[in-house]
Amino acid sequence: MSDQDDRHRADHDSPWKMALEAYFKEFLELLFPTINQHVDWSKGYSFLDKELQQITVGAESGRRYADKLIKVYAKDGSETWVLIHVEVQGEPEVEFSERMFTYQYRLRDRYAMEVVSLAVLADTRKSFRPTTFHYERWGCELTFTFPTAKLIDWEGNWVALETSDNVFALVVMAQIQAKRVKNSATRKDTKVALIRLLYERGYNREQILRLFNIIDWMIQLPKRLDPDFAQAVYAIQEEKHMPYVNTIERLGIEKGRQEGRQEGRQEAEQRALEGKRNAARKLIALTEMSDQLIAEIEELPLEEVAKLRAETKH
Repeated sequence: MSDQDDRHRADHDSPWKMALEAYFKEFLELLFPTINQHVDWSKGYSFLDKELQQITVGAESGRRYADKLIKVYAKDGSETWVLIHVEVQGEPEVEFSERMFTYQYRLRDRYAMEVVSLAVLADTRKSFRPTTFHYERWGCELTFTFPTAKLIDWEGNWVALETSDNVFALVVMAQIQAKRVKNSATRKDTKVALIRLLYERGYNREQILRLFNIIDWMIQLPKRLDPDFAQAVYAIQEEKHMPYVNTIERLGIEKGRQEGRQEGRQEAEQRALEGKRNAARKLIALTEMSDQLIAEIEELPLEEVAKLRAETKH
């Protein structure tokens, strides 16, 4: 079996979400320092997963994104929502700018909130640098511009990442290496080097386990190299006198990863179901179709369509 066949399908979506949830402040400090200066961190921040899910119903599936919506407070006291899009595909998306605009106007329309949209481009195509969505027809014109961080720009300043005291630098390094390094043996050595750097920074056990999980998830190896990688990690731990990660914990990490994928599938199914419900509501409101016909069109149980009709009457 070849390395390509043996290698796990890289899932960058969940580790990015994990990293953003754990290190949002550090994320802004490193990749969007100007915006970071406007945030009043003393008032805290919160993640708005339900609000984001509401406006992404019916969005195109099949591509991997790591979108997060976070409520912060500006230094002038106003509440602002920060919408982060992470493009982690191997190939850039032509419609990316339009998707940025779509999420922006859906949020503003639904919640009447100021929204700052940020894009992180983790692909390796230098020419892919979307910053604007523009539309014009017959004198009607719209231009939507958003700040962007291109991760491969850091390759020219790799030392700054290696020496940075910002914990998110490790996430950026792991993502770049995950995209750039294809040879399995080199990939393993690169991953070990990042784990060593992780231990050398003097983080506590909880921090090391969290970052280890993110790096381990981003830079995946063929199973045949897992024993070599584990042995290298144990050697680092023995050298640093930090026995934090053992085989049982790695198995636990893998179990959590599988559960995360299952949760992702469930979320996708829930979004698809809600899309069908919304379509059924429109048919109920705008047509005189029978419940039976609507149920067949939208592939919903008849009793659920009847329930939606009852709700619509109220």
